[in-house]
Amino acid sequence: MTGTEALLAAHRAIEAVWRIESARLVAGLARLVDDVGLAEELAQDALLIALEQWPEAGVPDNPGAWLMATAKHRAIDHLRRRSRYERKLQEIGRDIESRPQPDPDAGMDDHIRDDMLRLVFTACHPALTTEARVALTLRLLGGLTTGEIARAFLATEPAVAQRIVRAKRTLAAKGVRFEMPAPDDLAERLASVLEVVYLIFNEGYSATAGDDWTRPDLCHEALRLGRLLAGLLPGEPEVHGLAALMELQASRLRARTGPDGAPVLLPDQDRRLWDRLLIRRGLEALERAESLGGAFGPYALQAAIAACHARAARTGDTDWERVAALYRVLAHVSPSPVVELNRAVAVAMAGDPARGLEIADAVAGDRALRGYPQLPAVRGDLLARLGRADEARREFERAASLTGNERERALFLTRAADRG
Repeated sequence: MTGTEALLAAHRAIEAVWRIESARLVAGLARLVDDVGLAEELAQDALLIALEQWPEAGVPDNPGAWLMATAKHRAIDHLRRRSRYERKLQEIGRDIESRPQPDPDAGMDDHIRDDMLRLVFTACHPALTTEARVALTLRLLGGLTTGEIARAFLATEPAVAQRIVRAKRTLAAKGVRFEMPAPDDLAERLASVLEVVYLIFNEGYSATAGDDWTRPDLCHEALRLGRLLAGLLPGEPEVHGLAALMELQASRLRARTGPDGAPVLLPDQDRRLWDRLLIRRGLEALERAESLGGAFGPYALQAAIAACHARAARTGDTDWERVAALYRVLAHVSPSPVVELNRAVAVAMAGDPARGLEIADAVAGDRALRGYPQLPAVRGDLLARLGRADEARREFERAASLTGNERERALFLTRAADRG
């Protein structure tokens, strides 16, 4: 292997290790220094040292442990310069500095689960804007670079960097400690966490802008976060409900685009391309949510709807009446004009497009749907089913004018032309 090849191999190894270990690293350090922003800086310092040393010395046998040991020494150096050094040093362990080869995980293994939970709840703190929560979560828990987050959400890198910096400053200014929320606040804070993870997934599943219909990398990142949460909070039914929903939705990713990247809608998808492993995992997670008493949680209900599709070999085999009934329950549990719009589609697919159009028209004036391209798209589809081709064409043209996604725009224009 040439020197260049060895350098590239080392850099690839460092990137892979960072993706796997960064969240654990930041979480462990944040517990020591009680500051998420500082913890990330210390972790980044360890990464820079690895970039300097590993190409020459080789990748360590346990690279994650090496990074943790290096970062902990940086933390000690920082704490030495602070008035709380003596107290913190006792918490870390007085013997760390005296050992020539310290055990990098000493005192850490028992805390990993709690540390990761604290990091999740801190990154998704309600004091932050939704955009800041998403960016900070992807940065701290996903190990994504600022550039990767910017590309994923079609934002500029400086804008994303500012979001992350402001998020850390907000947490510091508001005195948000690196700790689990009090029991009385847990439900509200967990809802924020689940919302952030699902926002990340949805942006990957149906990109709101850009040239691509889907962004599988974002879906996979959200799946990883969902599985992490399910492992950390095994007794929370809605965590399993969200995991089930994402697993089932992600199972269709390969079938959602054609060879040229054009969108393929659900009725036209080749279901042989659906990922059976993800479907099985999704159904198991849904069963877990229901066994914990969470059958009527918003995410579990959406997962139950997705399960109706997953269990059907063909579109015609889908139990659309059950889908419509589940949407009706979901509208009661978590009222939303978007839920009603989806119920309109299900009612139409169950054999009553006229009733479906009535449901869609009932929410058409809702402010939340203003500028929402799926409203005219759904109305266009329902009008087409009722034989009102001219009206359907105008609705699809309107949908095309509202979407920011180029693939979706082309799809709507094609559907409009088909009614010309």
